Amino acid sequence: MRKRKRKRLTAVLLCSLLMVTSYGCGDAKADTKLVLTTGFRKDEVFRIETMSCTLPEVMVYLTNTQDQYESVYGKEIWKTGLNDITLEDSVKDTVLAELAQIKTMNLLARQHGVELDEAELKMVGEAAGAYFGALNQTEREAMQVTEDTIFNLYAEFVLANKVYEFIIKDINPEISDDEARTITVQDILIKTYSMDGAGKRIEYDESARQEARNRAQEILELAGQEDSDFEDLLLTYSEGEKGTRSFGKGEMEPAYEDAAFNLETGEISDIVEAGDGYHIIRCISTFNREETDANKVKIVEKRREEVFGQEYDAFVKSLARSLNEELWETVTFIENEEVKTKDFFDIYNQYFG
Repeated sequence: MRKRKRKRLTAVLLCSLLMVTSYGCGDAKADTKLVLTTGFRKDEVFRIETMSCTLPEVMVYLTNTQDQYESVYGKEIWKTGLNDITLEDSVKDTVLAELAQIKTMNLLARQHGVELDEAELKMVGEAAGAYFGALNQTEREAMQVTEDTIFNLYAEFVLANKVYEFIIKDINPEISDDEARTITVQDILIKTYSMDGAGKRIEYDESARQEARNRAQEILELAGQEDSDFEDLLLTYSEGEKGTRSFGKGEMEPAYEDAAFNLETGEISDIVEAGDGYHIIRCISTFNREETDANKVKIVEKRREEVFGQEYDAFVKSLARSLNEELWETVTFIENEEVKTKDFFDIYNQYFG
């Protein structure tokens, strides 16, 4: 629902400041100074060092996200939830984390001396004017926003992206064809588990596993016959995906990957035990130039994210932050038919995407 640049910025951040996630951060919660205190301004939701986040800023993100969901799924979407957590609470937490990340990125930009230039500030002003000018009076009042609020949000988002690009600018590793090679296979799967009525996976016992293995062996022997058609066998017997799959190194389980990458085009593997059960793999293509080149781009971006993530993670651990829990607990979706703003991120991408 959001454009590539916003997704990329969020994806590269190892830990949010107000919610510690499991993205290789270690025990970040133990290393970050958390202060829950009084002394907030009336509309101040949280503070990270010298960066502050206000209620109007939260409401812009929250309301736009709310309306994006409703424009696609309808208002009924908010009746869903998981493990006693409502979707509204989940969206609130995501918005809080994203704003905390952006504020942190702006502190990191200060540390590196990264600033917006005049041309960027001019574009920020134009974007802010475009979004604010499109709001009706009810929307402005409901979110409690001014054009300055929107300007600051856009400026901080642009600066967050700019410091990311600054930190990873010299990370351009050489990726060989072999490292990025993508292959395409077909795969007959005989499962070694079942699902109960609640959707829980139940592993086969030894007797059932042996029966599955015997069935896979029979299929393998059929595949080896001179007049066999692997695709017919796939459609008839496979308990997994019926089509082809393409992948590069490091994307599959080692046993599966080793077997697949050692096949020549048209060659069929022995039985491979991995993950969901017993696999019989047929190589469709050992090399695809277009997909391999695309995978090189993915590998380079992943390495850049890792380099940035290491610096960001270390920076996060040094920061003191405080959350105005009393105010945060009062934050809810706006229920007003005249409030239908969902263009904040689209307008950002029109100018900076």
